Amino acid sequence: AFAALPEGTVETLLMPENKHQLADILKLHVIADSKVTSDQLAGKTLTASTLNGDVAIDGTDGVTVNGATVVKADVMASNGVIHVIDQVLLPKG
Repeated sequence: AFAALPEGTVETLLMPENKHQLADILKLHVIADSKVTSDQLAGKTLTASTLNGDVAIDGTDGVTVNGATVVKADVMASNGVIHVIDQVLLPKG
């Protein structure tokens, strides 16, 4: 998904002076203390709080998060469940 960002974006985000901006982007992809699987989202729309704001989850036709499509769901990890999306979520503003 990072490859889809405009050219130079990743390099800019990796600069030490942009550490906070990169952290804000990554935190938008984390829902703390959540182990929700895709079957629990089927047929539902909801808002979830990430470590950096709210995201809209739509499970009515597959699963999307703020419009990004979940391309691989339910990857179980020791600290939660990973759902791979096809876009990088960016903070508003």
